[in-house]
Amino acid sequence: MSVVQSRRLLNIISLMGIALTVSITIYFYHLGVFNDMDSLRQLIGHSPIAGPLIFILIQIIQVVIPIIPGGISLAAGVLIFGPYMGFVYNYVGIVIGSLILFLLGRHYGKPLIMHLVSDKVYKKYIHYLDDQSRFERIFTCAIFLPVAPDDALCLMASLTNISFKKYSAIILLAKPASIFLYSWALLQGGNLLSNLLIH
Repeated sequence: MSVVQSRRLLNIISLMGIALTVSITIYFYHLGVFNDMDSLRQLIGHSPIAGPLIFILIQIIQVVIPIIPGGISLAAGVLIFGPYMGFVYNYVGIVIGSLILFLLGRHYGKPLIMHLVSDKVYKKYIHYLDDQSRFERIFTCAIFLPVAPDDALCLMASLTNISFKKYSAIILLAKPASIFLYSWALLQGGNLLSNLLIH
């Protein structure tokens, strides 16, 4: 198989993967799992194997195709599976999604990124790409914090010369802190709101 044929085959496989992801996303959307906790619980059910796998898939999708704010699905994971396993499933799904997002950005480049990142966010961060080491420091700090636009920055990182190995290390090591802080803040806020409504 020639290099041209290999690239063509990889492009076809990649497009099929995107089409499958979009199809699954539309299916989940019609089921209401992105905006209704009861629908999400019903889909996941009580299966010890299928439930976590479906939830991880949903987390991957919401990273690659940002339909809902990531914080909502983070809190859902903790509420459905508990603080420990919810954290694990959130972490696995978000890490896989972040790695896929980077690879998509690197493969399809700026045209894809301009479709997935708002003009405001793109203009805010594009000038940081002029200084590679500076961007890597900002990117690492941003991934640690739960308030930064992680998905957009993952795509922006794909436009730099950062290696996939280094990018993966940053995601693997920095994501736990932001996932924990985001989940904790949302759950605490939910508990506070519930107490206020009850009293």
